[in-house]
Amino acid sequence: MKAIPCLLVLLLALSLRATVFDVRQSGAVGDGKTRDTAAIQKALDACGAAGGGTVRFPAGTYLSQPLTLRSKTILQLDAGATLLASTNHADFMKVPGDWLQAKSGGDFIPFIGGRDLTDVTLAGSGVIDGSGLVWWGEAEKARQIKSGYTLPRPNLIVLERCKNLRLENLTLQNSPKFHFVPTDCEGVVISNVTILAPEHAANTDALDPSNCKGVLITKCTIDVGDDNVAIKAGKAVAGRAFACEDITVTDCTFLHGHGLSIGSETAGGVRNVTVKNCTFANTENGIRIKSQRGKGGIVENIFCDGITMSNVNPAITFTSYYANNSAGDAASPAAVTDAIRISEKIPTYRNIRISNLTATCPKAAGTMVGLPENCISNVVLENVTITAAKRFEIRNARGVQLKNVTVTVPTGEPFKLENADVSGRPTAAGK
Repeated sequence: MKAIPCLLVLLLALSLRATVFDVRQSGAVGDGKTRDTAAIQKALDACGAAGGGTVRFPAGTYLSQPLTLRSKTILQLDAGATLLASTNHADFMKVPGDWLQAKSGGDFIPFIGGRDLTDVTLAGSGVIDGSGLVWWGEAEKARQIKSGYTLPRPNLIVLERCKNLRLENLTLQNSPKFHFVPTDCEGVVISNVTILAPEHAANTDALDPSNCKGVLITKCTIDVGDDNVAIKAGKAVAGRAFACEDITVTDCTFLHGHGLSIGSETAGGVRNVTVKNCTFANTENGIRIKSQRGKGGIVENIFCDGITMSNVNPAITFTSYYANNSAGDAASPAAVTDAIRISEKIPTYRNIRISNLTATCPKAAGTMVGLPENCISNVVLENVTITAAKRFEIRNARGVQLKNVTVTVPTGEPFKLENADVSGRPTAAGK
């Protein structure tokens, strides 16, 4: 007898999900000139009020101001459909004013946002375009004045405290800043997504799962101006020992960008990250863990396997001296190289294994630099082959094991060690 009510509930749920809310029927024009914000939001709200369904965008270009998603919604962009962000800076400000005077990213509204949602999917063969060109020029000017500075701007998609979140098959491009930022979310799947921004577009991270649990990123192609993937844990999360955990990245291709990063915010802790069968080409970094005193926490149980890199600089970077800009990651400023400066938020990197990696690096092979008071520990590199212009530096590290590792440099020793316990180190393999 109980099976019948359960079946009715299931059929009702399937019926609701099958309900389609066409944005054109809500009044959207889709000509790339008319602002379709009200019509699109009307469809999103109707979908939410009905208990769920699909908000469909037929082929066309839909110009819009910021939008808010609802629970149990599939946002579907058909082939030939583009959801295009407004080029008016004021549309993205919480309080009207000069956007160049904003104090933080919190002063802005993302193009697509939502909080405390369940069962949300963004899918289809279409494009979500952030019109980043109107933002990047000033951001680059600011970065040239102060190296590593991130000028506050809106992100493309930010979803907070959501469960069962999917991003599938779409193209995301030209975000003013970060493209997709799931924050405090559980159960996130990002599959077969293409993310694009110009190589030198400042701070255009592709995927930034922040304080998330249970994330799968698979079969994505990413070509952007900053981190291809940045796993972040800026704060503790109630009820979890680690703010960010159980993250898998598999079968992805990273083109221009700053590689796959953990950090720089790691204060809440990151654990159980797996990266498998990924290709890096022409990225500024490969596999990177980055943090610094004051922002650090525990990063542990990191496993990478089946990684191919070409023209990547460097292949591996673990740094506790992150200098807030990619090119300066390997540096250890003289003012902070001793153990005197102690903070509650000290970076701790441990239990890391990188296997079956091949790389060519036009500059450095890699960097593994912990703090004198808190060394990097328990790292295994196995079946790793790197050809580089400069050697691999390991400093302030304990329990590093090299198993079938070859680092080829033009001259001299392939490794530079300082305060480092390293076993299995090969002899020089110069050309």
